[in-house]
Formats: sequence, C-alpha cells, structure tokens
Amino acid sequence: FSSSASSMSVDSIFSKAKTKLLPTASSLNIAILSGSTRTDGPPRPILGPRVAKFIETTLLKRGHHVTLIEARNSELSLLTKPHFAYSRSQTPPKLADIAKQLSHSDAYIAITPEYNHFPCPGLLNLFNHFGSSIFSFKPSAIVTYSAGQWGGTRAANSLRPFLSELGCLPVSAMIHIPMAQNVINDDGHIKIAEDVKSWEGYVTRCISQLEWWGEAAKRQKEVLDPSIASPVFIRDPTQRNAPV
Repeated sequence: FSSSASSMSVDSIFSKAKTKLLPTASSLNIAILSGSTRTDGPPRPILGPRVAKFIETTLLKRGHHVTLIEARNSELSLLTKPHFAYSRSQTPPKLADIAKQLSHSDAYIAITPEYNHFPCPGLLNLFNHFGSSIFSFKPSAIVTYSAGQWGGTRAANSLRPFLSELGCLPVSAMIHIPMAQNVINDDGHIKIAEDVKSWEGYVTRCISQLEWWGEAAKRQKEVLDPSIASPVFIRDPTQRNAPV
C-alpha cells in the first residue's frame, strides 16, 4: 500500500473506533451519600447540602436516576448494630429502606468535607451501617470540598482504601471543590455564569468514568453473577481466612 493509502485507512479505522468507544451512557441508578452532619458554623454557610445538590443536579441532567442519602437526615444514630446483624423481620424500617436504595444502585458517589485530614465521621458511620455485599462489584466516585483552598483532597486520599474494601472501587478521577461557598449557590448551581462551562468540563471527567464502569459492571452482572466465585460472607469474618 502507498503511505497515503495506509494513512487514510488508519484514519478511517480510528474514526469508526471513536464512534464505537464513545456511546451515550445509558441511565444508571446512582446513590449519592453525603456525610456532613453539621447544622451550624462557623464557618458559614454549611456547605454540604449545596455540594450534594450540585452533584445531584449534574447527574439528573445526564439522564440518571439519583437517590440522595444525607447523613444529617438519615435518622441513623452512631453505629451500634449494622444492617446485616439483624434478621429480616427485625430490621428497623429506616435501615431497611436505605439498604434497599443502596442495593438497587449501580454506582455510588461519596461526598465529604475534610476533618483533620480525614473523611467526616458522618459519612463513615453511614457507610458502616451496611455490609460490603451491598456495595460490591460496583464503582464509586469521590467528591470533596472545603471552605479553604485545598478542597478536601487529603480526605479523598483516605477515602479511597475505605471504598475499595467495601468493594465499590473508586474511579481514578475525583472532584475537589475549594472555597465551595464562592463556587456554588445554595440551590446547587455554579455562582458565576462564566465559570459554568469550566466546572462542567472538570466534573464530567469523573462522572464519565463512573458511568463507564457502572455500565460495564451492570452488563457483566447480567452475564455472570459475581457472587458465584466470590460468595457473600454469611457467618463471620473467618470465612475469608486462608486454609492453614
């Protein structure tokens, strides 16, 4: 073949490949877990609700079904007995309701401010009410924020192994929102119109990764039940022990 013919052939193939590799994401069931439990400052305003609303609005615009679970409104106390420790008939209704919402989700987004270089306790308490079997074999994404300049990045790094252990592996891209009070209105929209496109582009990188993995996991589960080779623990943690 001539070099020009080869180049045209490669360009043609690449063009077709891009068409196949970049389909519009199908609608997913995505649960947002927002960890802030604060009701008053300082600092003021309380930023968790507006950040959660911003992420929720972004997902709805992309055609997803969204469930927002906020630690501050969840009615779950400090953990004394997790969901999996109850018999089905004895499970508190609110706990059972949240477990059902999480089980039906295809992907998760964890939102947290940074407390002492760590995710907020409300978020960890919310997650810890439920076993890993609810979250496993699904992707997650991390969103952090702050009133200062760092955007909660250190909390995000601490959250990654936590989500991995639950089985909802976090995608590589994360969303960090520094000085969130200057970025997002209390209705969840970007304050400055000229910044909307920039923030949409920034957020899309993370959300698109979540969509890709969420769709892949959802389809693969229709082909093969992952619990066949990796069964759920039904007695105690010794079920994971090596045979020694």
